[in-house]
Amino acid sequence: MTAPAPSTPAPAPRPGAVYFVGRVVLRPLFWLMYRPRITGRSNVPERGPVLLASNHLASLDTVIIPTSARRPVQFLIKSSYFTGSGVLGRFKRWFFTSIGGVPVYRATGRDARAALDAGSSILRAGSVFAVFPEGTRSRDGKLHQGHGGAAWMARETGAAVVPVGLIGTGTVKPFSHLLPGRPRVEVHFGEPLDLSDLEGVPDGKARREITERMMAAIAGLTGQERSGSVNASSRD
Repeated sequence: MTAPAPSTPAPAPRPGAVYFVGRVVLRPLFWLMYRPRITGRSNVPERGPVLLASNHLASLDTVIIPTSARRPVQFLIKSSYFTGSGVLGRFKRWFFTSIGGVPVYRATGRDARAALDAGSSILRAGSVFAVFPEGTRSRDGKLHQGHGGAAWMARETGAAVVPVGLIGTGTVKPFSHLLPGRPRVEVHFGEPLDLSDLEGVPDGKARREITERMMAAIAGLTGQERSGSVNASSRD
């Protein structure tokens, strides 16, 4: 059972030493294991709040994006990783807190709003926050409709919105790139979306338009077929 969200927003979490040590270790390790093709790193602004909006194919996505980006990246993480008991539960809580993870509560209403507020607080602090607008992993490989939460955060904070396209993370195996003809992981950072024309547009309409632009940009980076429906194939 998922614990309810806290009644009062916590301060914006920041990555600790574990994050930076882990990134130093994982970058060369991932290069050996997956040899990812990374393009567009310079599209991520060097300063200021940045919202990375990515497609979602596998659990690997939450690690491959931070190890590919130039700046530290924070994510929403399932709240169950923060609420476990025993030694393992305490370790998970310490680890995911240390890397600046934000617990997301699988619910609607106040709990869902708490997750959005936490993400917005990270952006207002001038940091980089990554989201999967589809909400869950795509099991069929198609790009599903985006939810409005990412657009809400972009609208609330004025963060630069950078689309991210991941290719191959759902099927690649460690060291599979060593085999002839096997595909490699690809990480493509697109150009920041130009949202200047949406100033003065009513919030609801603006959020729908931002969401559509995010998904169109992601599709352009990945070449995925767009399903035209909400992703209901996974709960991860």
